[in-house]
Amino acid sequence: MTTTAADYMWFEERFPDLAEAYCFTLVHNLAPSDVLHRLDGRDEPALTGTDAVVDAAFGLSHQSEGKRQFIAMTTIESWTLLIEPNGYLGVTEDRALPASAGTRWVSHFVNINGVDSFLWAEDTVRRLWFEPVLPDHRWGTTPDELLNAMHSIGFHFGEDSPETDVSPLAAFALAQHLTGISITPELLEGTTFSCGSVEVR
Repeated sequence: MTTTAADYMWFEERFPDLAEAYCFTLVHNLAPSDVLHRLDGRDEPALTGTDAVVDAAFGLSHQSEGKRQFIAMTTIESWTLLIEPNGYLGVTEDRALPASAGTRWVSHFVNINGVDSFLWAEDTVRRLWFEPVLPDHRWGTTPDELLNAMHSIGFHFGEDSPETDVSPLAAFALAQHLTGISITPELLEGTTFSCGSVEVR
């Protein structure tokens, strides 16, 4: 059965502070420490649950005057999950594409103004980039490969405009389609994340 945007309806209700602005990234077959190294990051103290992660992210942003981005990381099967509250490094191509060397990189982002993006990269190559709220416009080496899945997941194309924008939630479902990794409330609430921070260029 295809995972759809509806399967992630809990996210905005249960995690409102994180849902305001975030970047979620999944990286295949790299440990958290290796991903952080590729991003030229440094270690930060481990934290349990995304409430603590959100607090730490905003604290670091204030302390560094916006010059460092906090990242929480954990291993799920053969993937590393990166969570950036109010961040965007995972979809920033001059950082993400080099870091994707030899692996699959799947990332999606939304900010407080509703600006969003989705990036699927393989071994430094952008396979797909688009704005989830505007899925008709896609770029990359294989921009149409996931079209059938995108329709099934709940992205709205052309004149098919929904009363409620579910594009951020559909991005979670598309990331799951590409990785096989489900993001759950229990994962976000109960995980002790290894943490790091990266300089914002």
